[in-house]
Amino acid sequence: MKWSIRVVRVAGIDVKVHATFGLILAIGALQWSGDHGARGALFGAALMLALFACVALHELGHSLVARRFGLTVREILLLPIGGVAMLSGRPQKPLHELLIALAGPAVNVVIAALLLLASGLFGLLPAFAELGAASSPSLQTAALWLLGANVALAVFNMIPALPLDGGRVLRAGLSMALGPARATPAAAAVGQVIAVGLFAYAAISGHLVLAFISVFVFLGAAQERAAERASSVLGAVPAGRAYNHRAIALSPCDRVRDAAEHILTTHQSDFAVLLGDEPIGVLTRADVLRALAEGAGGAYVAGIMRRDVVRVDAWRSLDEVARLMSEKSTPVVAVYDGERYLGLIGRDDVAEALSLLQFLPASRPGGAASPAAPRTQWTS
Repeated sequence: MKWSIRVVRVAGIDVKVHATFGLILAIGALQWSGDHGARGALFGAALMLALFACVALHELGHSLVARRFGLTVREILLLPIGGVAMLSGRPQKPLHELLIALAGPAVNVVIAALLLLASGLFGLLPAFAELGAASSPSLQTAALWLLGANVALAVFNMIPALPLDGGRVLRAGLSMALGPARATPAAAAVGQVIAVGLFAYAAISGHLVLAFISVFVFLGAAQERAAERASSVLGAVPAGRAYNHRAIALSPCDRVRDAAEHILTTHQSDFAVLLGDEPIGVLTRADVLRALAEGAGGAYVAGIMRRDVVRVDAWRSLDEVARLMSEKSTPVVAVYDGERYLGLIGRDDVAEALSLLQFLPASRPGGAASPAAPRTQWTS
């Protein structure tokens, strides 16, 4: 994600913070500086860092269990509103989704239990009832505050509303009973009803943060429903049906300005660079624009093309193609029928196919797809 910085790498997974993360540190500092000055400001900022370390561990719990079930973890991103584990897809089995969803809150429960044990051992528990605005910056205050925060994180995340962990647990259970196709719409509907209830309560009580969270949950549930619909539509169509059969191809000796002319006069934006009948690279609109901006319109396309062409079989579903593009961070893939190159599919092609295929039959004579592999799109 843009404007993010890697701060640590844990178990081979990058943990990044967004540039806006400084806002949450400022809020923590302001909350504690009023009564305690500079010392309070430092304490508040440190509390926020400790809290988001717990959030990172929560997301790491999701990530490690997901990796155990064969999913690729791209990164963990920390934002002022929480954390996101960027996974390559959704689990193939409802039980796997259930275990991945439970792993995050389970981490917070473990952290809370360890803090509770430490608080008991050091005689801090009696002070828990007095924890509040009158508390002063201290190790005792930090331990008890983090104990309460981890309990709150575990409880809040288990609310049965997509895209929260509790909503994923609900979807996994519904998938076991109703099947994946019906589970997501049902779980999303439950999540949106809960979000409306939370927003009404927030409006009455004047709780702005809760109102913001309820809007996030409502929109997140709608996004989950749309993603499931897209996955269902694209999962029924093979890549061999969606590539451009009349695409213009380039040779390694063509110039960048030739590609620019094709972009200007056609709707094509991605070009295979062929040596004979075999692609040796791909040239995208972004590559052409960058070269033109650098004054390299007369350069050979062989000098700026992308040489790492990702291959997909023609019988693979467009859902799998879209997932592969995301996993490989590539804007385009090459479609093959066995060892025979057919053409390219880009992100724009997938988006256009989705907009059209919602109104067309999933297959046609001579164009039926082989059974697609299970769809595995997951967003934490």
